[in-house]
Amino acid sequence: MEDLSFPKSLRLTGKKEIDLLFKDGSSRLSYPFRILKLKSETPKIMFTVPSRTFRKATDRNRIRRLMREAWRLNRKMVGNTQPMLIAYIYTAKEILPYKTIADKMVQSFRHLREKNEES
Repeated sequence: MEDLSFPKSLRLTGKKEIDLLFKDGSSRLSYPFRILKLKSETPKIMFTVPSRTFRKATDRNRIRRLMREAWRLNRKMVGNTQPMLIAYIYTAKEILPYKTIADKMVQSFRHLREKNEES
């Protein structure tokens, strides 16, 4: 059976790594996400939702939950790429349905895989 968990080792939580990603990472806009990526030794990912756009914590938590679930179920589509630090920043002004978020995330995975094969 396939492992679909999201272990702590894959979460981008360290302040130094996050600062490095936001300082030196390359950015790409793929509505409803802004995606930051930076090559590293270990693959790690984070999901953020701005409190300026969504004032209620319950809304931010819901969107993060949808993003994590879409990533968790579809991460095999990224394949065996070079390890990267990745940040998904939600840029839409409203809460989109799960189907839309999942489709856009799969689309971004394809782009990450293609860019990784080029380099």
